[in-house]
Amino acid sequence: MHTKINDFTQLQRNENHIHVAFSPPQRVISSAILNGGFIKADHIVNWKVPKHASVCEAPEKSLIDYAKAQGWQGQVVGMMTAASMDSLRIEQACVEGIDITVLVTTGLSNARRAGDKADIQELLGTTHEVGTINLILIFSAQLTDAAMVEAMMIATEAKAAALQNSKVLSPISDLIATGTGTDAIAVISGSGSPAIKFCGKHVLLGEWIGRLVIAAITSSLSFEA
Repeated sequence: MHTKINDFTQLQRNENHIHVAFSPPQRVISSAILNGGFIKADHIVNWKVPKHASVCEAPEKSLIDYAKAQGWQGQVVGMMTAASMDSLRIEQACVEGIDITVLVTTGLSNARRAGDKADIQELLGTTHEVGTINLILIFSAQLTDAAMVEAMMIATEAKAAALQNSKVLSPISDLIATGTGTDAIAVISGSGSPAIKFCGKHVLLGEWIGRLVIAAITSSLSFEA
């Protein structure tokens, strides 16, 4: 399935991945496994992997190899998940001429609450868990770097609110989960002037980020159920 999201974004979905292509490349901030942090990216991929796959032993290399096999040129931001691609939910709105798109896939096999005792009790430890709620937020307007970070913060709070509303529990503490142990998020800024500086809960953009993320995750959780 190929879908045009906005003037610079194309979405492709199949049983193995969610692929978002940008033309021209766009500014992205993410916590992704491959090319996380701030980057100008041509692609974002949310790749489905088996829950107990050896590919997870070298996730960055595995994502690079997968992108090459698909023929994707340029910089690729890569996420992994064990969630079904059928859990994909898309929420969109146009607010004062700004298009906002939220994409999410959900897997809850490793639901956790912030502050739960960690499975790996060492600072440099790594995990092979691949449950995962992966979020991608795409804005047609330009956001400043600070606004992109704020958008990540609001979206993360909205994720926690959606899990609270759905009463998802952490198996570690038996309290309401705030995410999973392997969640990833990416925020994509468009272009245009002037750049948006604020998207917190006191402004309209922050309201819509929260509403769209809660709606997308709540709908996706119904697939998990």
